Amino acid sequence: MSEAKILLADDDEELCDLLRDFLVRDGFAVDVSHDGGEALARARDVDYDAMILDVMLPGRSGLELLRELRRDHNLPVLMLTALGEDMDRIAGLELGADDYVPKPCNPREIAARLRAILRRTRGDGDAPKLDDISVGPVSLRAASRSAMLRGEPLVLTGTEFNILAVLLREAGTVVSKETLSQDVLGRPLGPFDRSIDVHISKLRRKLGPAADGESMIGTVHRGGYVFRIVDEG
Repeated sequence: MSEAKILLADDDEELCDLLRDFLVRDGFAVDVSHDGGEALARARDVDYDAMILDVMLPGRSGLELLRELRRDHNLPVLMLTALGEDMDRIAGLELGADDYVPKPCNPREIAARLRAILRRTRGDGDAPKLDDISVGPVSLRAASRSAMLRGEPLVLTGTEFNILAVLLREAGTVVSKETLSQDVLGRPLGPFDRSIDVHISKLRRKLGPAADGESMIGTVHRGGYVFRIVDEG
C-alpha cells in the first residue's frame, strides 16, 4: 500500500502526538487538527485518504462535523468514541462513519483499522478483487466504485459500497454478519457489535423497496442478510 495521507482530528494533544508518531513510523502521512471547524475545512480542502475523528471536539463536535462532511464528501472516517458510549458509536455510523474504535485506544489497532478501510476503498494490497455486478435494479462498477439504482446514481460511503458488493455477489444467498464484518471491516464481529446492522439499515433506506414493496435486503434470523432477487416486471 502506498503512503496514505490521514487527517487526525482530536483535541487531546498528548494522544495526537502519540498516534501521529506511531502512524508516521508505520508509513502514514499525518496532519493534526484540534478544532472541529478547522478539521472540517481541511477535510474538504485537502485530498486526504482517510480521517480519524474524535466524537468530542471543540468548535464543532465530531458528529456535527461528520454530518456536514457527508453532505458533499465520501472521505473514509474512523471514529474515536468513549469506551461504553454505544449511542455515540451508532450515531457516528448512522451519519456515515466507516468504523469506530473505543478510547482508550491502542495505536496498533488504529493502524490496523485504517489499513482495512484503505484496502477496501483504494483497492490496495490483499483487498478482494471486485468485478462489475448487476442484480435486478442495482449495478456496481468496480473501476469507478460507483453504484446505480434503476439507472440513477446511488451515493454510497465506501463501507456501504463494499457491503452491497458482497451481498450482490452472493445475491439470493444468506451472508452472515460475521462474514460481512470480516470481509468489509477487516475484523471479527464482536458480541455486542452493531456496526453491520447500522450500515445495512442505511443501505436499505438508500435502496428503497424492491418491486414487491419489501426491502431489497432481507434479514434471516440468526443467519444474516440476503440481497433478494425480485422480478422488476
